[in-house]
Amino acid sequence: MKVTENQPGLASTVLADMPRERIIRLGVAALSDRDLVATLLGSGSPAVNVITLAEHVLRVLERVDFRATMDHLLAVPGMGPAKSGLVLAALELGRRIVAPRDYRIRYPADVLPLLHHFADRKQEHFVSVSLNGAHEVITVHVVSVGLVNRTLVHPREVFASPIAERAAAVIIAHNHPSGSVEPSREDRAVTRNLVEAGEVLGIRVLDHIIFSPHRHFSFLETGEL
Repeated sequence: MKVTENQPGLASTVLADMPRERIIRLGVAALSDRDLVATLLGSGSPAVNVITLAEHVLRVLERVDFRATMDHLLAVPGMGPAKSGLVLAALELGRRIVAPRDYRIRYPADVLPLLHHFADRKQEHFVSVSLNGAHEVITVHVVSVGLVNRTLVHPREVFASPIAERAAAVIIAHNHPSGSVEPSREDRAVTRNLVEAGEVLGIRVLDHIIFSPHRHFSFLETGEL
């Protein structure tokens, strides 16, 4: 969008809505994952603006479970070595300093702080939280993006990382972009399927949580697990 000299009010509005300006006004926790990536990138490219470029980068990061390499990021049009290196450095710093290890899950709601940044996504994100024997978080994985069904949410995909990490249990969760957290028939079928698979593998499914920005539904709390 081009802002002309005759639109000073609009220019101020556009500027105030940029990620860096919103960090100043609202704090960094108020930004979405896309806007955090946009803040790291700083600018777009001649072909795409910074917000669109951040969406493309975030899509790649989620596809590789945030274990991106330089090659992954350089494959995104508009990403050069400088921008790619900055994103990789931020990811590594997060892993070293603020990874959720030793974060213990005692009640279903305890897992929500690890999931809240998925709540405003426009597509359903199915997430698996691996836990050790003391119910401390090992890792959080995005299993699939799209409608939750038995084809996309296959036990093979859900339990691949927990098996490799020697997890004792998992909590599964997904967001509902509609805002409603009422489980669908497919949600219940997926839950049953994964609970049965977990019993065979010796990795217990402790809960399935459906969440939106302001509410959540726990299969465990409602006695459906």
